[in-house]
Amino acid sequence: QVQLVESGGGSVQTGGSLRLSCAASGYTFSQYLLGWFRQAPGKEREGVAAIDTDGSMSYADSVKGRFTISKDNAKNTLYLQMNSLKPEDTAMYYCAADTRFRIRMGWAPLQTSAYFYWGQGTQVTVSS
Repeated sequence: QVQLVESGGGSVQTGGSLRLSCAASGYTFSQYLLGWFRQAPGKEREGVAAIDTDGSMSYADSVKGRFTISKDNAKNTLYLQMNSLKPEDTAMYYCAADTRFRIRMGWAPLQTSAYFYWGQGTQVTVSS
């Protein structure tokens, strides 16, 4: 059974940094597409960053140059380093995983429909 558990959220001031972690279990981590998504109150869940099995990465325009996605296959852990945080980054952050089945069906790495497995989320709050 695939399980994803996020951690590392918290409250920071504008310009601060946080590193989110997502511990995975129940599947072959290195063979899955992995992504970070976020959802602010009253808004739809949006893709933030993704990393594919070949190491290729995708970022939302709003976080390019500030966020970095990475993974450690030996530790089965996905990371999101977030720097220069802004109040508009405030949201619940979720990690997600998929076998790449949906990518092969045509979904893009930053689309929620590209993923079947989801964590419970970790809250990030950025104050001005």
